[in-house]
Amino acid sequence: MKFLDQAKIYIKSGYGGTGCISFRREKFVEFGGPDGGDGGDGGSVYAEVVQGLNTLIDYRYAQHFKAERGQGGQGRGKSGSKGADITLKVPQGTQIFYENQKTLLADLTTIGEKILIAEGGKGGRGNIHFKTSSNQAPRRADTGMPGEELSLWLRLKLIADAGLVGLPNAGKSTFLSVVSRAKPKIADYPFTTLHPNLGIAYVDDQEFCIADIPGLIEGASEGVGLGHRFLGHVERCNVLIHLIDGTEEDVVASYKIIRIELEKYAKELGDKEEIIVLNKSDALQDDDRAEKIAALEKFSGKKVHVISAVQKDGVPELLRHVLGIAKPAIETLW
Repeated sequence: MKFLDQAKIYIKSGYGGTGCISFRREKFVEFGGPDGGDGGDGGSVYAEVVQGLNTLIDYRYAQHFKAERGQGGQGRGKSGSKGADITLKVPQGTQIFYENQKTLLADLTTIGEKILIAEGGKGGRGNIHFKTSSNQAPRRADTGMPGEELSLWLRLKLIADAGLVGLPNAGKSTFLSVVSRAKPKIADYPFTTLHPNLGIAYVDDQEFCIADIPGLIEGASEGVGLGHRFLGHVERCNVLIHLIDGTEEDVVASYKIIRIELEKYAKELGDKEEIIVLNKSDALQDDDRAEKIAALEKFSGKKVHVISAVQKDGVPELLRHVLGIAKPAIETLW
């Protein structure tokens, strides 16, 4: 299924039904009086988080959603039926914005969460409500109230326990394919991955979700490339796995580029728990590897994990370390 993390939709709740003007006319029944019923309420539009979805692709091909209008009232005091509601099925982590893309209407983060985004119009009152001592035969009824009409933006921010970040060609997609059953596109050129991928990693009879965020570049926080859209997915991750290509001549410079972009985009990203990983260790000589590890640890002040995603060297140990950090968050979430 193709990944889509942003879509514009148009919604309209239903009009309320018109109230009825009617008078009771039955043989042998005098003084019948008004008996016009109320119109039914218009249908409303809801959004609900469902399990099994991780893309907004359904809203690329269907963008207009209109709830049913309420039925008009009838004689003998019969009210019109309510219009049918519409429920939009969205993946966990979906945000709903108004048309200006800045005002947040809802942030849906829990499976089963359901919210009202456009209420149906109220049905009009029938003439039975307008009878008074001085007006025994009112010829008045209310029209139904109009529904709400909105243009909205749906924006998906993936919810994962760990997020893979790094420069293009750092080996993130290879790592994801090794630790999970995900099948991301892998090639020996930059920007192979054009959208985030999700995978479930298994270690010691436990599992956690990993999101592969496409390669960030310098200026991503300012909108260079697809920076803002990619960085948005990192916000909901509990821990960041920062992959660095060990074959790069200056690994510290590679590390600094990503750190700067994360901190520029949001302070919360800069404060997230981070695991630094030197990848492609199988392509390094022992002296070169030791020198690059020492340089990264000196600059970051953190331990550097060394792996080869292709050879799977050091991968199980890394996954256990990630699980140890993400597990408390997982238990809280579920």
